[in-house]
Amino acid sequence: MEVKGLRLLVNQLKAITWKNIKIYYSESPVLIFGVLFPFCLFLAFALGRELGFYELLPGLLGITFFFAGSAVGPFITPWETRTGTLERLLALPAPRWILVAGDILAGFFFAIFLAVLIILFAYIVLGIKFVNLFLLVLTAIIAGLLFAGLGSAFAALPTDKPSNVMMLANSIRLPVIFISGIFVPLAELPFWGRVISYISPVTYVVELLRAALGGVYYLSPLLSAVVLGIFMVIILGGAVILHSHTLTRRI
Repeated sequence: MEVKGLRLLVNQLKAITWKNIKIYYSESPVLIFGVLFPFCLFLAFALGRELGFYELLPGLLGITFFFAGSAVGPFITPWETRTGTLERLLALPAPRWILVAGDILAGFFFAIFLAVLIILFAYIVLGIKFVNLFLLVLTAIIAGLLFAGLGSAFAALPTDKPSNVMMLANSIRLPVIFISGIFVPLAELPFWGRVISYISPVTYVVELLRAALGGVYYLSPLLSAVVLGIFMVIILGGAVILHSHTLTRRI
């Protein structure tokens, strides 16, 4: 019975995740805030700077994980509240956390897909290779889950208007991205700037990516991985808890 129950949970999770992938990956808010916006932000930063793609790649991947991972979740729950499909999902014989996990995995795979495209472009076209593939994969998994969980946590706002959730998300994401170590390396920041940057999980993602690429990094990869893992557990747990309090208020 336990094996059948576990298999049922896995099938439910797969069904919800695949439903989110098929429906929401092509939605304009997801494409704008998950693809177009981070690309334009990175382009505005890179233009006019005497930096090669080798130095820019960790920052580009960090921005991609952050915005792409957190772009899908904010749209799903409020939209399904408006269309009435959330009520049918809540009527399924499945625990509530399965719905949240399906939203998180959809954001996770979206971020991973875009990151893989960037990495393949860097390798095939520019010949840039990561020297530590294990660290790259570990960072991708933690960062993808962390930021997808963040996007899902935004969606816990009890509203049926995706625009309200997107406004909340951007009011948090934009300050976070600018206090991270993407645009200015940590070693070049003043002491107070480094202290502020430690608040941002994006800082640790970029530091790990620089280490995986064999570039210059400021923080120990072990320390960055541990701190990032703590961020991931807190955000994922927070997303599940927040939705457990707000899902039933939507119907």
